[in-house]
Amino acid sequence: MQHHHHWTGLSEAARGASVAMGNFDGLHLGHRSVIDLARGAAPLGIVTFEPHPREYFAPDAPPFRLMNAEARANRLAKLGVEQLYQLPFDATLASLTPEEFARDVLADGLGVSHVVVGADFCFGKGRKGRAADLAALGQTLGFRTTIAPLIRQGEREISSTAIRAALSEGRPRDAAAMLGHWHRIEGEVLHGEKRGRELGYPTANMSLAGLHLPRFGVYAVLVDILTGPQAGSYHGAASLGVRPMFGVNTPNLETFLFDFKGDLYGQHLSVALVEFLRPELKFDGLPGLVTQMAADCDQARAILTAL
Repeated sequence: MQHHHHWTGLSEAARGASVAMGNFDGLHLGHRSVIDLARGAAPLGIVTFEPHPREYFAPDAPPFRLMNAEARANRLAKLGVEQLYQLPFDATLASLTPEEFARDVLADGLGVSHVVVGADFCFGKGRKGRAADLAALGQTLGFRTTIAPLIRQGEREISSTAIRAALSEGRPRDAAAMLGHWHRIEGEVLHGEKRGRELGYPTANMSLAGLHLPRFGVYAVLVDILTGPQAGSYHGAASLGVRPMFGVNTPNLETFLFDFKGDLYGQHLSVALVEFLRPELKFDGLPGLVTQMAADCDQARAILTAL
């Protein structure tokens, strides 16, 4: 998959794609339907934005993203995307009128042949452009437009908001049903305080910065090591939260991989939340914590083996 971080100066090979356009946070089943409508004779492309426009306009708002840019790119590659146009959402892009965006970015810049957007898509300064406006502009500028209907699951509309609610309530399987895949947290393994190692449970420590925080607690997880000599798939148990036994801490994800030995610092992991096991607890002492960790691992092993 080719990555592009601007809409100017593209090679001819990178132009002419049939693109799905949106923020695609979580890449849920609704997003997948938009992407599938873009598949055709032309190379399949994605037009998305980094940072997310919500982050640009409200930088101090609580984190809300289901995926960081790395996780989104990895998932898009699995979906067969050939060209990823991850455009910088900055003052220049935010100031473009709908007409300027369609002309300068889509037609002249990317040279798209076809654009697919969801029925609720808005674009241009002040979000004044609607999906129907894009279709009209495309007719003038020489690209085809398809408007994808919103997807429902029974009585419920599939949305990133509904998925966030499921994760906040500790229902990762319900989130997965709307996503079409497990909810994954991806990123680099960082140096932590190494308490897990001292307790006999060495963990891979990952940041949750910028992400929507699922319910704090312990989860059964599927783990893909994406880089390094030990790349592969593993089962594990993970603690997501602030480690109440050890004072006030920044929320993070600490994952213990079953049947694994090795150093993962600096490698990139993808950790899928499968089932919520229990909330974070504060134990009277370390022996109680270690006993509970053993029980957590036994429960996680049973759940993951049954998948």
